[in-house]
Amino acid sequence: MPSRRGTERDKGGRRGNGMLERTDGWRLAVADRWLTFDCYGTVADWNTGMGGALTEVAGADAGRVLAAYHQAELEFEAGPGWRPYREVLAAGLARAAARERVTLPPGGEEAFVRAWPQMPVFGDAGPALAALRERGWRLAFLTNCDEDLFATTRERLPVPFDEWVTAEEVRSYKPDLPHFRRFAEKTGATRANWIHVANSWVHDMMPAARMGLRSVWVDRDLTGHPAKLADRRVTSMRRLPEAVSDVSAIPARD
Repeated sequence: MPSRRGTERDKGGRRGNGMLERTDGWRLAVADRWLTFDCYGTVADWNTGMGGALTEVAGADAGRVLAAYHQAELEFEAGPGWRPYREVLAAGLARAAARERVTLPPGGEEAFVRAWPQMPVFGDAGPALAALRERGWRLAFLTNCDEDLFATTRERLPVPFDEWVTAEEVRSYKPDLPHFRRFAEKTGATRANWIHVANSWVHDMMPAARMGLRSVWVDRDLTGHPAKLADRRVTSMRRLPEAVSDVSAIPARD
């Protein structure tokens, strides 16, 4: 099955570094070095974007509703059954508001979906990603998002990405493993040439550990989780290139 990304990579994502073209539709003819990222919370500023949208419909109660939303989102993503992320956003916000006894205006449960195309990107993401590309890393996203919502963010990224896997594509949500497995199928990446980078302890650090991947935890939220599952911890992307360099020197797990 050929990759959907080929045309876009040739235009902006493929580096002129002598890499061979794909030979079998999925796997690469050479062993690229891959960094996979979560998008929202790591590269795109979810809390600022969604917090602002929620303030418009919940006012002074926005903070309480936002905190309750995270648990509601996990519940809907866990099933039963898969549902598009835009439905998770709306249903999760409605449930969070109900739990906090906050009355949203008509259509207020769609606030996150409406605001999604204006999601800001962290200012430290562009320089870090550019530096990593210059060092020869290929970049990919594993995102709990729909294709159309993710496209509104992808077109505004400061650096082109080579590949991505969405929740819509695999009909699953992290922390389950289908994102990781599909990425490996598409690219031929293995533990030897693949490092995962993300902000979320639950959605990303835990499944990366289950996959046996080396990882860098971008702990922007200072959550207090123990850093033992990650090979390196940083609190912003400013030091990410150095952290990736350190982790790449650690032998891959068997």
